[in-house]
Amino acid sequence: MPILLSIAAFLMTLLGGLVAHRVRERRNLVLGAAAGVMLGVVAFDLLPEALTLDTGKIHGVPLPMLTFAAGFLAVHMVERAVAMHDTHEGDYAAHRHSHAGLGLTAGSALVVHSFLDGAAIGAAFQTDTTLAVAVAIGVIAHDFTDGFNTYTLTTLYGNARRRAVTLLALDALAPIAGATLTTVIPIPHTLLGAYLGMFAGFLLYLATSDILPEAHTPRRATGLTLTATLAGTLFMWLVIGLTE
Repeated sequence: MPILLSIAAFLMTLLGGLVAHRVRERRNLVLGAAAGVMLGVVAFDLLPEALTLDTGKIHGVPLPMLTFAAGFLAVHMVERAVAMHDTHEGDYAAHRHSHAGLGLTAGSALVVHSFLDGAAIGAAFQTDTTLAVAVAIGVIAHDFTDGFNTYTLTTLYGNARRRAVTLLALDALAPIAGATLTTVIPIPHTLLGAYLGMFAGFLLYLATSDILPEAHTPRRATGLTLTATLAGTLFMWLVIGLTE
């Protein structure tokens, strides 16, 4: 049963990537919606889940929040180190996302996240079937946005369509692998909470520092882009609320 439900997540991930590809001519709206979805994932999904999993503190601060800050700062330092932001702060029109490695890193992080989604399905079936079905519904709905963001982020940083499709395929297969593996090997909660916090920081930085500025470059409909960002955030709130 966990594997069958993870196959549904596989299909939803592919659907999300397909939607991102088909609407690429409205790039500003795609990027605006992706940023909103990423904000929703961080605020409504990753951080609450991370704090639930790990209540331990280091010098008065929960471990997931420390890794959240570390993830945010790590990608910031990487970008600065490779001189990606070598233009003036207001000169986003001339800015080109040519660092393909960062796009691959972002896509790979989403693959890991999808793996953990599948692992959540498998782990839930080890405790309570009703809970497992609720978790599976949330994962299936959530993986549409994972597929959408995987394709969008990978192509945003200058990667070829072939690489984006490859990462999308891995992202789609990841929940099946996670659900299968969790039936054999459980994931420690402390490790999982730390990873989710770090991933949240990583996503928040990409959404605020790269995706939103790119979505609002000159000659694009700012009002529609803002609406797309708001819609993406509200969509994630709806998805998370339906699974509670």
